[in-house]
Amino acid sequence: MNKANIVEILLVEDSPEDLELTCRALQRANLGNHIHIARDGAEALEFIFCEGPHADRRIEDSPKLILLDLKLPKVDGLDVLQAIKGDPRTRHIPIVVLTSSKEQGDVVKSYRMGVNSYIVKPVDFDGFNAAVQDLGMYWLLLNQPPEL
Repeated sequence: MNKANIVEILLVEDSPEDLELTCRALQRANLGNHIHIARDGAEALEFIFCEGPHADRRIEDSPKLILLDLKLPKVDGLDVLQAIKGDPRTRHIPIVVLTSSKEQGDVVKSYRMGVNSYIVKPVDFDGFNAAVQDLGMYWLLLNQPPEL
């Protein structure tokens, strides 16, 4: 992997407020150095599958973690999840749904499609901050992914 292409976290989030809070929480935990932000589902898919403005990337340079909101413009988060988990080149990437949706249908669909974790965004800042820091620490530092 080319060090210049390292992206540890792909953050897929359309809300400017949630985007700022998530980045700030990751930076406080010293996990914010290599984040790529996609503001809609189409941009996330282009990044992951090295298309459009990301055609110079290699699919092997995948992020260590994807934080995925479900309610996204252009391409819905569940469709993004299905595309990533449905492709043998990318299905190994851990995906954590980080969303405001508590709908059981979304939870069930997400797990059926292969999501690794489903977290409902806490409404208060301290709870949100702690949740993001904990999940970043787990997936980036504690989790042991397979070597491909």
